[in-house]
Amino acid sequence: MAMHGIRVHNPPTAIQTLGVRMNSPAPAAKLIPQSTERAKGPRVFLDYDQKELDDAYDQAVYAPNREQVNMRLAKASELARQCLGAPQRMAYGAATVEQLDIYRTPTVGAPVVVFIHGGAWQGGSAAEHAYAAEMFVCAGAHFVVLDFDRVQDAGGSLFPMVDQVRRAVAWVWRNASSFGGDPGRILIVGKSSGSHLGGCVAITDWQKDFGLPADTVKAYTLQSGMYDLRGPRLSKRGAYVNFTDAMEEKLSPQRHLDRIVAPIVLAYGSYETPEFQRQSREFALALLRAGKRVELICAEGYNHFEIAETLANPYSCLGRAVLRQLGMQKDPS
Repeated sequence: MAMHGIRVHNPPTAIQTLGVRMNSPAPAAKLIPQSTERAKGPRVFLDYDQKELDDAYDQAVYAPNREQVNMRLAKASELARQCLGAPQRMAYGAATVEQLDIYRTPTVGAPVVVFIHGGAWQGGSAAEHAYAAEMFVCAGAHFVVLDFDRVQDAGGSLFPMVDQVRRAVAWVWRNASSFGGDPGRILIVGKSSGSHLGGCVAITDWQKDFGLPADTVKAYTLQSGMYDLRGPRLSKRGAYVNFTDAMEEKLSPQRHLDRIVAPIVLAYGSYETPEFQRQSREFALALLRAGKRVELICAEGYNHFEIAETLANPYSCLGRAVLRQLGMQKDPS
C-alpha cells in the first residue's frame, strides 16, 4: 500500500488473533534474577511493588552495558559527521535549544526522516544522535535530528518538550523544499523517551493547531517508548517529572487513538525492561483494536540500547523497518 510516496508495510501475521507480527515467538520479558532475600512489598501498579516498578523504568538495571553502547553511538555519530560533513543547523523556534540538524542527501525532493532522541526526558542532544545519518543519506533520504529542552529545564513539565517537537515537525513541513526535501514524505523515528514524544506528535491536531494537513507525518517508527504515563508517573521518574492528572491524560498517546491517522511501527528488544516491553505490546494491541495500521517488532536478543544501533543498519530490524516505510527496501519475494 502506498500513501503519498511512503509505503505502508502489511506483513503476514504470526499472531493471527492479534494481527501483529512478532520477530520473536516469545514476547515475555527476560527478567533479571531477583534476590530471594527480598520480601515483595505492597503492589503499587499492576503486579509491581515500588522497587520492581522503579527498576522497570530504570534501563541501567536491565542493560549493564548502557555506557558501552552509548559510547559506540556517540562515536558512530562523530564518524557520520566526518563522512557527511557538518549538518545544516537551523532554528525552528526562538529559544537557543530550539534548533535542528539537517543531514542532506543530494536527491532533490527526497523524503525526510525526523529523529527524536531519547534520554529519559533528562538528556541527549542532536549531536549525539547522528549515528544513523550516513545510512539514510546514502539511501536517498534527508536525516533531521531535533534538539529540545530537558525536562529539568522545563520546570519538570513534559508539555514544553511536546510543544517543541511538534513545532519542529511543523517547521520541517514548511521548510522541507528549502533543503531539497519533500514535505509530503515526512517520517518520524523516535528512540525511548523520544518515542513517547513521537507518540505525542502522532496525536497532534495538525489542522487545528498548525494549519497543516491532517497527514503532515506519513508514518512513524517508535523504538522502546512509553505510550501511557500512568506507570512512569508512579515510578521513580515521578521524582523529576512533575506529573499532573492533565499531563498524564493529555500526553498518553494510547488514550487518544482516534487522533492517529498514520501507520506506526513499534519496536522493542527482548531484553528490555518488562515495562518497556509491555508498553509497546499494549499500545500495538490498542491500535489494532481501533482499526489503525500497526506493526509490532520484538527484536530477539537486544536490550534497550543495543536495538537503537540497528537504526543505522539497513539489514537489521529498525533500519529495515524505516526503509520499508519509505519504500526504499523491497521485501524478499
